[in-house]
Amino acid sequence: MNEDLQIDPGTLKLLVQRALIEDLSDAGDVTSDNILGADQTATAVIVAKSPGVLAGRPVAGAVFFKMDETLQVEWLLDDGARLEAGTEVAHITGRARSIMAAERVALNFLQHLSGVATLTSGFVDACAPHGVKLLCTRKTIPGLRAVQRYAVAVGGGNLHREGLYDAILIKTNHCRLAGGIAEAVRRAKSRSSLEVEVEVRTLDEMNEAASAGAERVLLDNAELAVVEQAVKTKPAGLFLEVSGGISLDTVGAIAALKPDAVSVGRITHSVDAVDLALHVRT
Repeated sequence: MNEDLQIDPGTLKLLVQRALIEDLSDAGDVTSDNILGADQTATAVIVAKSPGVLAGRPVAGAVFFKMDETLQVEWLLDDGARLEAGTEVAHITGRARSIMAAERVALNFLQHLSGVATLTSGFVDACAPHGVKLLCTRKTIPGLRAVQRYAVAVGGGNLHREGLYDAILIKTNHCRLAGGIAEAVRRAKSRSSLEVEVEVRTLDEMNEAASAGAERVLLDNAELAVVEQAVKTKPAGLFLEVSGGISLDTVGAIAALKPDAVSVGRITHSVDAVDLALHVRT
């Protein structure tokens, strides 16, 4: 399996545990517990109510398993499958109380992560004809980064740095605090063996970063004409990433200029959920 399509088991376990505690607290599902018999069983189906790309099977499955290890979950589709209204996604069989108690948490994860994969897929489709990579960013919902990155990978996107700890990205504020781009790059290079990426806004800043030894630049919030010149004039071997305010309406024109990559924050911080529902079958 692609490493991008894996979620750390420890991270997943903690995330699911916290989500269920948030919904059930110490009292549990007081509605179901007072209406349904302790041994009453049921079969339920998860069905799509809107189109999209499915993502989140490992997370939703972990929710049902954590709630009740005896629940049987039969997934009818793999993550990455295209959904239409009416598409059946999974069947769940077992104690009715357990199904009802896990329903909302499982669907919350499944709907949101499918939304991430769906929007990511739209950006990937616009970039792919031009050979341009789509990258995610650190603009994730706190606590959900690992599973959101999983959904980005399901949607065909590429993963950028996971956090502040695994890659150097010198931002404008770093340069101001260090006394300029060149000095910031010099300090980073003298203290670390990691590749250095620098956020730039102009061609001059791009060239300064490259001359100082940066391997990558992130051209932020630039007009198309500036992106075009950056692609044409960037030093050989310099990785050019374009970011800032990119939408589905504008990404195609940017990708057509053939930078090395486009990074988009909205694929994790501003997605619409794919509408999914759980229906009990009697």
